[in-house]
Amino acid sequence: MYTPRHFAEDDLAALDRLAVAHPFATLITLADGAPFVSHVPVLYRRDEHGIEFRGHWSRANPQWRHGGDATLILHGPSAYVSPSWYPDKESAARVPTWNYAVAHLGGVLETFEDDAGLAAIVADLSDHFEATVGSEWRFEFEREDHRKQLRGIVGFRLRPTRVELKFKLNQNHPPINGHRVAEALATGSDDAREIAALMRERLAPPAQET
Repeated sequence: MYTPRHFAEDDLAALDRLAVAHPFATLITLADGAPFVSHVPVLYRRDEHGIEFRGHWSRANPQWRHGGDATLILHGPSAYVSPSWYPDKESAARVPTWNYAVAHLGGVLETFEDDAGLAAIVADLSDHFEATVGSEWRFEFEREDHRKQLRGIVGFRLRPTRVELKFKLNQNHPPINGHRVAEALATGSDDAREIAALMRERLAPPAQET
């Protein structure tokens, strides 16, 4: 990923936040020399043992047979930035841009097909995401009609050995530009407001007029 030094993020707490808020990932492998892409929800964990992502495919998806190296992309918030928001728009001949946060995670993809592992990922995914919609549905392993559904999926685990975080948030601009952009974005969409919050966390408080 092309990442100018201004936009490189090395704090893994930023990855924690991105993975929790944006768990629908893009998973890329190679098949016969060409990229193959799936879009999947993932569960994230980071502790003293490292970083781990878990998820599953439909067994009909051929990606589970690829094995080897893979890249998982987390797409964070993004928002259009108008040059009209910059105080120096005329003197610096500013142009439109797009602010965003993304993570690229690379490593060897592991697959699993055992009932215990598959039941765990289905149960963990449903427990996590059902809670976000206020539902109490649960995967019940003791039920044959639930358990037989496991035959239709294959699980995966990715323990990244490469972590790239890019948070493009106007860090290459004078701080006043960042403050004005954040102010404009704070009244926009959910993504725009999230970008505004990320920008403000990285900006010093604006200078007080005297």
